Amino acid sequence: MAHTPVKVGLFGRFGVGNLGNDGSLEAMLAAVQRMRPGAQVVCICDGPEIVGRIYKLPTVPMVTRTRATGPLFGLLNRALLKLPARIAELFHAVAALRPLDVLIVPGTGILDDFGESPLGTPSTIFTWCLAARLAGTPLAFVSIGAGPIEHPLSRRLMKAGAALAQYRSYRDAKSRDFMNSIGFDARNDPIYPDIAFQLPVPPAAPAAPAPGSGSGLTVGVGVMTYYGWRCDATTGAATLRAYLEKLAAFVAWLLDQGHRVRVMLGDQDDQLAVDQLLGAVRAARPGLAPGWLVFEPADSLHEIMRQMATTDLVVATRFHNVVCALKLARPTISLSYAAKNDVLMADMGVGEYCQHIERFELPILTEQFNRLLAARSDVAQRIRATATRYQQQLQQQNDTLATRFL
Repeated sequence: MAHTPVKVGLFGRFGVGNLGNDGSLEAMLAAVQRMRPGAQVVCICDGPEIVGRIYKLPTVPMVTRTRATGPLFGLLNRALLKLPARIAELFHAVAALRPLDVLIVPGTGILDDFGESPLGTPSTIFTWCLAARLAGTPLAFVSIGAGPIEHPLSRRLMKAGAALAQYRSYRDAKSRDFMNSIGFDARNDPIYPDIAFQLPVPPAAPAAPAPGSGSGLTVGVGVMTYYGWRCDATTGAATLRAYLEKLAAFVAWLLDQGHRVRVMLGDQDDQLAVDQLLGAVRAARPGLAPGWLVFEPADSLHEIMRQMATTDLVVATRFHNVVCALKLARPTISLSYAAKNDVLMADMGVGEYCQHIERFELPILTEQFNRLLAARSDVAQRIRATATRYQQQLQQQNDTLATRFL
């Protein structure tokens, strides 16, 4: 080979408690090691200490603070909208990228501004994309999600960053269509499934029957601490409260039907919602015996899948909770906060089992559950066939990446 790169950078919001993001990192890390055994991998991320400890990788902080001090610098930095600090960040990024042979952005919804201001993640993405160009390091966006990007400045920054990449693929057609809709020419960019579909699944485990019931099933319920698109706990408190009230009523209904419920999170921040949900259900069903309503902490998508392997059906909100359920061929209902869930569910042939997190109605949810329960064998078979196709498509993308960059 004329060029055999051995140093690979993986860039993203990893190590911050989002299990879906970290699962994408793990999937890409394993793929790189299969494609190029012996490759030296460095992770550029938000949580370098955590990622370094868990994955035994050298890390680089995604954002570093300039060491320049003094009142004059601080005054100048504020007067120039923090431009001097941004320039220092750019030099830091160029220095980190120059030794690398390729920089890969693996999966995640990296091109949206959920809970972000323009000078947060959108600015950081642009800085590192520009640094890759200045350092002469090829840049690849792999199976990413895109949109919505609501703030105009965030759109400009993310479009400019994406334009600097030598390779871009999207995890669904809606992401690519979104990029085209905001004036970015993505017509020739391919579509491949979310890379988390490459993660290994845990050993099959039979679902435990509900205590005292010969026919009850185990239902997994994925919960999210959701305050609205801007993630503002003050203005979004009512949104979270309404979501949890309806979800608690649904869980109580499941218990009344003789089903066991396993509550799951998808981000460490979801513990707040989990605690409130469990408290509400236990208050509504004070005589509930042990084993009917369970929750276990999780620190990885592997642990989430291990828990889901004990369920028969899943109702989930976070995108990668839905991914895990579908990867395990579990009949799934999605209560999503973005269209990415709906697109994935439709592609899996279960698009009729979706509602929006802010607008879902309990009667519709119970009707969807009963309908899914009646058709669960056929639905599981359909999901399993699509998940197999996804793995084949992802291997095709790996072959392309190996040829072009590794």
